[in-house]
Amino acid sequence: MARRENPEINAGSMADIAFLLLIFFLVTTTMDVDSGISKKLAEKPPKNYEPPKIKEKNIFQISINRNNELFVDGDVMELKGLKEAALKFIDNGGGIGNPMPGEDKGKACDYCTGDRDETSSDHPNKAIISIESDRATEYGTYVVVQNELLRAYAELRNKLCQKEFRMSFAELEESYKKGGRKDEELKKKVQFIKNRYPQIITDLDPTDDNK
Repeated sequence: MARRENPEINAGSMADIAFLLLIFFLVTTTMDVDSGISKKLAEKPPKNYEPPKIKEKNIFQISINRNNELFVDGDVMELKGLKEAALKFIDNGGGIGNPMPGEDKGKACDYCTGDRDETSSDHPNKAIISIESDRATEYGTYVVVQNELLRAYAELRNKLCQKEFRMSFAELEESYKKGGRKDEELKKKVQFIKNRYPQIITDLDPTDDNK
């Protein structure tokens, strides 16, 4: 009796199908990207460095407790009022600022439109915003606080940029980025606005109400 041979399966086409499926999943799969707050960390100071003395009036103190309640300079404040309070503090212009690039000494802010209150910040380049949170503070609350502060800086930069260059700062930065950051004229304009309203936001170590 003749021996029956088992038919062979052609696996070549299966490999092609598997490869095509792999390509399909690579192309169609979405990758989650972690989002956060863009911040530049301060460099480590050199040895024997003595930090400059800062006047209390030049510090805008923000505290967030474990119940997500907001305090500004010791007083309770609603989140919706934070941006306006920050704008008033940063743009106060009540004194002499630090020397600008190319200057030998500091001058009064000639572009500030604030109240020029002598008990508030001297100059935008001296105005420091300090944030202290509790370890139990919700991250969402912290992010909202940061966002309100960045909105305040964005509004001041846009207003000055519109006055100086007839465009918003957001448009100026976009033009600079589209040009591959090679346009020296645009670079000078961007730096000009940033130097007049530098984002000086510091984060203190979190506290713990249980201790």
